[in-house]
Amino acid sequence: MTIQVQIVKEATPELVDAAAVLIPQLSSSARAPTLEEWREIVACPVTTFFVARADDKIVGIVTLLLVRISTGLRAILEDLVVLSTHRNRGVGEMLLRAALAHSRSAGARTLDFTSRPSRIDANRLYLQVGFELRDTGVYRYVLDRE
Repeated sequence: MTIQVQIVKEATPELVDAAAVLIPQLSSSARAPTLEEWREIVACPVTTFFVARADDKIVGIVTLLLVRISTGLRAILEDLVVLSTHRNRGVGEMLLRAALAHSRSAGARTLDFTSRPSRIDANRLYLQVGFELRDTGVYRYVLDRE
């Protein structure tokens, strides 16, 4: 199996179909983006969207945000997911390393993300790649609850 990671330059029906399978494996409450939403994601100057392909099929995705704030360029990783049939084959690591390389070349000093503790295999991978668990709190305010 040959794995290739690439940056998405154009929203396609293939991406819509792949996300419809991948997103539910990441979150039971999130819905996959529509083609129009993918166009917005791909066009967004802050967002770099990566796909991993195995035998010309999308088997993994990750979103990288590069945001300039007062303390410098921040790199933030979101929504890393690998097709359940392709896990433990290096796909997630390749997506992580592509995001790290892109972040480094853009001038970011760190790359941050969150991961639920229940994702044991994923958290093990992050540590193996060299990420460190930070002692921090994550706060959320649900905007549509009012």
